[in-house]
Amino acid sequence: MEPQKLRAKLGELASTSISGNDISSSCLYVSALAVIHAGQYAWISLLIVGVVLFLFRKIYGEVVGALPMNGGAYNALLNTTSKGMASLAAALTLLSYMATAVISANEAMAYLKNIVPHLPVIMATIGLLAVFMGLVIIGIGESSKVAIGIFIFHLSSLVLLSSFAGFYLFENGLKVFMENNALPVKHGALPMALFFGFSAAMLGISGFESSANFVEEQKKGVFPKTLRNMWVVVTIFNPLIAFLALAVLPISEIESNSEALLSIMGNQVSGSWLAFLVSIDAVLVLSGAVLTSFVGVSGLVERITLDRILPPFLLKRNKNGSTYRIAIVFFMLCVSILLITEGNLEALAGVYTIAFLSVMALFGIGNILLKVRRKHLPRPERSGWISLLIAILAVITALIGNIILNPDYLAVFMEYFIPTIALVLVMLNRTALLKLLLRLIRYFLDPVNRFLVKSYQSINKTIDKINDQEFVYFTKKDDVAALNKVLLYIRNNEHTRKLKIVSVFPEGEQATQSFVSDLNVLDREYPEIKVDYIQLHGEFTPQLIKKLSEEWNIPINFMFIGSPSDKFPYPLQELGGVRLII
Repeated sequence: MEPQKLRAKLGELASTSISGNDISSSCLYVSALAVIHAGQYAWISLLIVGVVLFLFRKIYGEVVGALPMNGGAYNALLNTTSKGMASLAAALTLLSYMATAVISANEAMAYLKNIVPHLPVIMATIGLLAVFMGLVIIGIGESSKVAIGIFIFHLSSLVLLSSFAGFYLFENGLKVFMENNALPVKHGALPMALFFGFSAAMLGISGFESSANFVEEQKKGVFPKTLRNMWVVVTIFNPLIAFLALAVLPISEIESNSEALLSIMGNQVSGSWLAFLVSIDAVLVLSGAVLTSFVGVSGLVERITLDRILPPFLLKRNKNGSTYRIAIVFFMLCVSILLITEGNLEALAGVYTIAFLSVMALFGIGNILLKVRRKHLPRPERSGWISLLIAILAVITALIGNIILNPDYLAVFMEYFIPTIALVLVMLNRTALLKLLLRLIRYFLDPVNRFLVKSYQSINKTIDKINDQEFVYFTKKDDVAALNKVLLYIRNNEHTRKLKIVSVFPEGEQATQSFVSDLNVLDREYPEIKVDYIQLHGEFTPQLIKKLSEEWNIPINFMFIGSPSDKFPYPLQELGGVRLII
């Protein structure tokens, strides 16, 4: 067997790129979402999100620093509470990754369709998912190189867009921004506008949890740096893009072009070339978010499979050290959901929203439990109690806000969540379920089994009764060949295990020793028939046959003789039904 390669350990840039592509891709949609719900105050909502994310840096740093294993919220709860609670977090995280992969891949191909008008979006989405499945199967080291390239190009595109927007404002002033600020406040009041804007903007930090799901693949000390880097990117670019959008475009135009806001901005501040560049960047960074999902789900599923929540066949590794079966199964799930929804992924957005925010809340709860139940466990940093409670409250607030904004999301979420958690619960309780199944089988099959046993015994008794019937062969100096024919006939034609061979001699005579010896040989030759040899003295007559029949309780028709010669003194019919055998 070829030795398995050691798994590569990722540095700061690679680790930040894998998780950063997911969280930084949020600027493509979160600024527009914040404007739709908070209007001119969208950039403030996004700054508040940056503050909340700053609090979560300490929370993730403490939990993962104390428990540096793949699994994120699952790992945190597994080591502080029950396996059932941890499995809830795992199910939510899996749903979040699944929704992220499908939505990001589909949106990437939708952006590409703007460049390649005849692109078949569904087939292209499947192709993109397959490409990143292949990259993960090849190995995390190779896939990280792709992630780095995408991340650097994305940050460069954002810097370029922001710079040209800045030049545009320098030349044209803040007239548009002032006009937007003069519009009525969304939802009638500033607090409500900020509340709903914040709730929608919290989607901008999805992907922050990804780094915790592959921490074992990272070099020592890299994880907290990935948290810092993601926080910096989100806190700078998301509010900045929202502010610049409000400064160069009317709110009505932002709302009508929410799906391609950055491209519209690029076209406004510098022309079609920048819009084209931003579209290319959108394709790449959304593709990077797909890679993040594959890497994150591989780390999470590997962890929960090691804990026997999922079948162990998923842990098989290839020569590159990657758990390729996890990637294949995840790919198949994503494709099936894409085909079921036929590319209409609005429903999955609800799954994504609730699942992601629930995972963040559960991670915070895991931090509380870690402080209370594992307070002596060493950790490189600690979050403060006040900041921890504020962070959890903020996530719960965002969750409530999203449910209020989109009440249908909750019903759609349950449609996906219930089957997922049901599968996890089945795996957690499979021993009890198997025992229940055994009881049911016994309940239904025991009566059948008793019937079969009784039938088996009854049939065996019947067979034994049939075979216990003895047969008799009267011989008079037959040679061994003749006797062999008799035994062959008995074995092939009669149901018996016993045969009496009887010789009737005149007084003073008896069988020769050679004849007895021949019978012994035949007895050994046919072990299925017990042969008893009996010597009688007297005369072979019909009366003797009748007497022996009564004495041995053997019907006369079960008695045989050889064909008599013409000197035999009795007609055959006088023998009472004795059968001829040879």
